[in-house]
Amino acid sequence: MNPQAKLIFTISLLLGTTITISSNHWVMAWTGLEINTLAILPLISKSHHPRAIEAATKYFLVQAVASTLVLFSSMTNAWYTGQWDITQLTHPLSCLILTSAIAMKLGLAPFHFWFPEVLQGSPIITGLLLSTAMKFPPITLLYMTSPSLNPTVLTTMAILSAALGGWMGLNQTQVRKIMAFSSISHLGWMAIIMIYSPKLALLNFYLYTMMTAAVFLTLNSIKVLKLSTLMTTWTKTPALSAMLMLTLLSLAGLPPLTGFLPKWAIIQELTKQDMALAATAISLLSLLGLFFYLRLAYCATITLPPHTTNHMKRWHTNKPTNTWVAILTIASIMLLPISPMIITIA
Repeated sequence: MNPQAKLIFTISLLLGTTITISSNHWVMAWTGLEINTLAILPLISKSHHPRAIEAATKYFLVQAVASTLVLFSSMTNAWYTGQWDITQLTHPLSCLILTSAIAMKLGLAPFHFWFPEVLQGSPIITGLLLSTAMKFPPITLLYMTSPSLNPTVLTTMAILSAALGGWMGLNQTQVRKIMAFSSISHLGWMAIIMIYSPKLALLNFYLYTMMTAAVFLTLNSIKVLKLSTLMTTWTKTPALSAMLMLTLLSLAGLPPLTGFLPKWAIIQELTKQDMALAATAISLLSLLGLFFYLRLAYCATITLPPHTTNHMKRWHTNKPTNTWVAILTIASIMLLPISPMIITIA
């Protein structure tokens, strides 16, 4: 892709995100979402592969429907209350439609169907943007409207997302699809706590973004798209593979690592809100996700393929690893000791 075109699309992404997260009026928020959608489409389809074109088409259709629902919910609210302010969303029907629209934009179950296919058809760096930056504006809208949303609907969506994200990721061999189902599962954790502690949901999103960025950038460095290729990377980059294993276990939420922090805080908050049953359910469902994280970690570090002749081994290259990979990986596995300070700030 032309560097000038890439620069324009990147600036448009930043502009769309900034407009959405800083606006008070629904039409301005919708405009920012549309700029974001139009900017990411060329980045998805830049390889001109049929799979990439299909992913871009699916993404465009789903986002168009979701944006229409956002406008419809805001107009319904304005019709009944006379308010276009985002924080003044009070009509129950508008709240329900908006929840569905944002769930569709984020990829929350039961509107998750598009996300794994789109991520599978996108390049790794574009997949990173889809999993992190493109979710920030909808999460912000959810944050701003959280006092008005229906707790039962969000809790149901959250538990369904954790269940489907874990269950459907079990049988995958494509790394990008596994990361897509991982994203759906993590969104369930954000959705379940959004009404009771919005700042904690944002903290979860920030930590998830950091850990996912570390995983995607590492996969981009070692050029891995599927599990069979991941098995052959240990001989090329043993240190990076070992750090990838720790980052994946952190993403799974194992205790000594950073990923345990948001899950721990969310379970604690849900227990305070007399939602021990929901906390138990979503904790048990996250064990499904732990299985495929462990399988990824196992493939990255412990196993070698049984028949190496069937796998096309890549030439060993001494390409230096990006500094951001090192910074994000270290942060993704070592922030737990300062968790009291992080939770106090949140």
